[in-house]
Amino acid sequence: MADSFMGKAATMEIPINSNGETLAEDDSLEQAAKIQWTLDEKDLQQVMVSGPNLNETSVVSGGYGGPAGGIIPTSSIKDLRMKSRGQGVGLVSSQSAARMITNQNQTDQPFTGSGMHHSNSTQNMSVEEANRGVAVEKLDSVKKWGINTYKCTKQMFSERFGRGSRTVDLELEAQIDVLRDTKRKYESVLRLTSALTSHFYNMVQTQQALGDTFADLSQKSPELRDEFGYNAETQKLLCRNGEALLGAINFFVSSINTLVNKTMEDTLMTIKLYEAARLEFDAYRADLEELSLGPRDAATMVRIEVSQQQYQVQRDKYERLRSDVTIKLKFLEENKVKVMHKQLLLFHNAISAYFAGNQQQLEQTLRQFNVKLKPPGSDKPSWLEES
Repeated sequence: MADSFMGKAATMEIPINSNGETLAEDDSLEQAAKIQWTLDEKDLQQVMVSGPNLNETSVVSGGYGGPAGGIIPTSSIKDLRMKSRGQGVGLVSSQSAARMITNQNQTDQPFTGSGMHHSNSTQNMSVEEANRGVAVEKLDSVKKWGINTYKCTKQMFSERFGRGSRTVDLELEAQIDVLRDTKRKYESVLRLTSALTSHFYNMVQTQQALGDTFADLSQKSPELRDEFGYNAETQKLLCRNGEALLGAINFFVSSINTLVNKTMEDTLMTIKLYEAARLEFDAYRADLEELSLGPRDAATMVRIEVSQQQYQVQRDKYERLRSDVTIKLKFLEENKVKVMHKQLLLFHNAISAYFAGNQQQLEQTLRQFNVKLKPPGSDKPSWLEES
């Protein structure tokens, strides 16, 4: 009975006037409201002492047996309590409570957003610092390259117009000139032997086609069978010998091509590096000499010291490349003599045996130099004809 009575008293509204005074309608209703208010205060004190965190607790307001009017956080109960004391006993609508919850959530959101914004800004700053460091390194590299290019260009024009001096190794320069002249002559030999290979290959193919034609006519012309047969056998023999000679010439061309376009070219690339190092060495040497002739103040002494360090670096590079060029020229000369001795002997013996009609000597020459012929009946041209 007490629970039923208290439930009904909790759902009744007590009208008040504009001055906050209670309109007395019934003593029983007033008494019930006071009892309910006392119980609410006791429950609130008990919750505040032993209950959970007020910021996370909510109280449902509504009537007995009816739907919930709204959820009110307990953090706002104190404000409701003060409001009730100032204006009288009444019910707070659920809409105002929901409005208060929304406002509180909106005030809490900027803290999370500001933290994320601070983290993103920190990451962006670190990325920008890294990019700035890379840009500074590239700028320094371009600056050094520009200074080096300017000095080398100045030295090159000075040498051309006879205003500057250059470091010259007479013995090494003579060897380099001989190598370049030798390479030009060997390229001419390579070009001519390649043309000979192409023409001789066409001749061998013509001889093979002519032999096949003679053999076919020998079968279709009974009165000239023997004559066509002799010529067919002769052309086939010349074709076989021609294929053997063609194999020897292709081997000669391949060896000359390797010597000219690989071995000599590699040595010439080292020579180009040596000449570039020589130009840089002379450029920094001239710069150091120019600084040494100027005034000897503090700033100039610092520049002279830096120039001496750069000069020493360029000198070590120049000496190292000069040694490399000397060694490569020596080994190239030994390799050239060895290769050309073998290839020239092969070329001479094969040509002599072919035009002498000595098939046995031609075959012996091919075996002596380990020249492998193409399979019989293969009409595929060599790699020179394909290119």
